[in-house]
Amino acid sequence: MQALRRIARTVLIAGIVAGSCVGLALAGELEAGSGWAVEQGIDPPSYALIEPRSRDLNLDVVVLACEPAEDRRVLQLQLYLTNDGPLMPDGVAAGRAKGDPRAEIVIDDHVYPVDLLFAEDHVVLSDETQAMFPRLSERLLDAIEQGTTMRLRFDLVAEMPGRPAAFDGEAVIDLQEGPTAMRGKAVAAVRRCATGPAPQNVALATPNR
Repeated sequence: MQALRRIARTVLIAGIVAGSCVGLALAGELEAGSGWAVEQGIDPPSYALIEPRSRDLNLDVVVLACEPAEDRRVLQLQLYLTNDGPLMPDGVAAGRAKGDPRAEIVIDDHVYPVDLLFAEDHVVLSDETQAMFPRLSERLLDAIEQGTTMRLRFDLVAEMPGRPAAFDGEAVIDLQEGPTAMRGKAVAAVRRCATGPAPQNVALATPNR
């Protein structure tokens, strides 16, 4: 739980919670199998958190975040880690990270290739861009909202010379776990955040590529 609390503080600093301490309490109570937990007291919420059911890398929590992008908002899948990074399979030294890592999202056996982007304090998965801002497509958001199981698959470790590239890390998320009243509705609620213009007083930040 200490790792989740540390990640929640990072989320607060990153602006996902927009100055609220509710996210820290939510993440402190979050457990695998509890499903999505959404930002409280804000309608529509600007983020939802979920902990993977299983993983074999230093991924702690997955955040569906509504982020400002010029005069609009976009939705991103943001990954927060159990340590200072980089994102790597368990037991693998950071020095073995490959220069061109890749990722894909598999939802109920449907494969969605995604870009793997590294920000200062988290990792971003996206399959589209709006201007220079990474975002999730409506097609992928539909799958996340309606699907049952999401697998995040990563190719992070440099292969030995002559060996083909291969996925070496995975996290499994039960998209429909948790209270029946919340299933699918958390994602739908955060999607509403991206339907209107971004507030003019929000400072914009460009993720590092």
